[in-house]
Amino acid sequence: MTVKSVCVYCGSRAGAMPGFAADAQTLGRALAGAGWRLVYGAGDVGLMGEVARAAQGAGGSTFGVIPAHLAAREVAKTDLTRFVVTETMHERKKVMFMNADAVVVLPGGAGSLDELFEALTWRQLGLHEKPIVVLNTGGYWTPLKALIDHVIDQGFADPSLAGFLGWAETPDQVMDQLRTALG
Repeated sequence: MTVKSVCVYCGSRAGAMPGFAADAQTLGRALAGAGWRLVYGAGDVGLMGEVARAAQGAGGSTFGVIPAHLAAREVAKTDLTRFVVTETMHERKKVMFMNADAVVVLPGGAGSLDELFEALTWRQLGLHEKPIVVLNTGGYWTPLKALIDHVIDQGFADPSLAGFLGWAETPDQVMDQLRTALG
């Protein structure tokens, strides 16, 4: 049996709410508990560090990918099961996505939005069928959900776009959706 891998996009900062870090830690432990590998941006700061340390602490496999120019800024976490340094951000995103069976998006900033929208666009174009689940900790992503609905309502996307994203309020709901999608 092949081990499943879940790519987690999330902030390199902790954010304003303690719940962000708590959910990142819970998700990291849950992925490890399911025997699934965490694929993420290889940083040891912010939510990236939280999810990775929690997965490692629970005995999970971790695969981190970081571009050389961010290794110092994001404090590259080199004690991962697998650690890859890329030349560019584009390579980082490609390696992360290609080594994952599903995507989970935790709270984050512009980088997390970039990663999410690339995966969502590729799904819309039929380039993959990987599940994408958004963890809406404390309502963080509620404005994003409204924006996607607005894009559809205004005729810039087919209603099917909304169906390409799963929405979860808790890490347990994320895991339930992943179990359903990944088997």
